[in-house]
Amino acid sequence: MRVFVTGASGWIGSAVVPELIAAGHRVVGLARSDASAAALTEAGAEVRHGSLDDLETLREAAAESDGVIHLAFKHDLAFSGDFDAATEADRRAIDILGEALAGSGRPLVIAAGILGLAPGQVATEEDGQPEDGQPSGRVGGTGANAPASGPAGRLANSHATLAFADRDVRASVVRLPPTVHGDGDHGFLATVVATARAKGVSGYIGDGANRWPAVHRDDAARLFRLALESAPAGSTLHAVGDQGVPIRVVAEVIGERLGVPVASVDPADAAGHFTWLADILALDSPASADRTRSLLGWRPAGPGLLDDLAEGHYFKNPTA
Repeated sequence: MRVFVTGASGWIGSAVVPELIAAGHRVVGLARSDASAAALTEAGAEVRHGSLDDLETLREAAAESDGVIHLAFKHDLAFSGDFDAATEADRRAIDILGEALAGSGRPLVIAAGILGLAPGQVATEEDGQPEDGQPSGRVGGTGANAPASGPAGRLANSHATLAFADRDVRASVVRLPPTVHGDGDHGFLATVVATARAKGVSGYIGDGANRWPAVHRDDAARLFRLALESAPAGSTLHAVGDQGVPIRVVAEVIGERLGVPVASVDPADAAGHFTWLADILALDSPASADRTRSLLGWRPAGPGLLDDLAEGHYFKNPTA
């Protein structure tokens, strides 16, 4: 297949591209910089220059492809405080990609998130689906056609993607845990390590019993390939290796590796200690992937989160 991939040079995309190529697919990656283009060329992919804002470029690339994997998201915009604008840009991209594939039976696979989907419960692939009578792609807002805001906006974008199944697109959503871990990760887990190093204490919030699901990057990449190749239209999939790792246990491993004490942080002080990460780190959001494993035969093979931490690569860079 000729596969168009957005976010192809990002943390997950840079694993998805070689996974696809090794399976015999041709990859066309979206690149918004010369550095990204060079990385894609070195990986053996073709390059399509542009960004998520270049909607005509997205439409043309999708129309010329046998399938699309959409991984790009404006994380820099989201983390700067304008999550809604990042979500709206994502929605525009999804709409144009889906329109380009409509009526073709070709696959469209997008990345979404698990964190906060069913707080305090083990989230399944059935959670977070559109309710009966709810317009596809819209949750929240003040009217039937009002766009959702905040994290609900990304859930709405998942609904919008799955709605393309009714227009002969083999649409599917791969939900990712908050930590897609591995050597080179600079995401949430790396930020937790950096905070422990800077504060001189490896902290967790409250009793630290809240759980995060996790997956190794290589396992996530393999699931995206399987979704592209064979996920039925309208599928929601979970890229979950560890169902739920207690944050206190994560803090204990980090403390041991850094040689710093491990301590509880009072919830009232969490924002001062962890800054923007506090609300995310406090969530109890375990998740399962039983349906995904049964549907696609996907079996995580990489190390779990705690084993990956024990390998030491999260602690190599003093500035990480």
